[in-house]
Amino acid sequence: NTIVFAGILHTTVVKQVRLKNPSNVTLAYNAVLLGRDAAEFSFPKGSTVTIPPMHQGILNVEFTIRFLYPAEAVLILFSNKVARVDGATMAFSLKSEVKNIEP
Repeated sequence: NTIVFAGILHTTVVKQVRLKNPSNVTLAYNAVLLGRDAAEFSFPKGSTVTIPPMHQGILNVEFTIRFLYPAEAVLILFSNKVARVDGATMAFSLKSEVKNIEP
């Protein structure tokens, strides 16, 4: 999946990645950013998310649009073992898009 951070030049865009836990055990994930512009993206509330059984968790990803060219990175979520249970590793493509330029 691709997550697009669209907005006005020099604004900050925050996207929420919702993770569902359909199992009966707690899952935990660590998030890592990789790629050409990975340093431009961040996790304002931390890079770890714990999801109770049968619930969902949210990971916030933040990007400030500083340049006209599209920024790209990859978000990888890998499982932290909780109670000897591994969740599936997930990857998302992150891209920015300038929608408008204001003086």
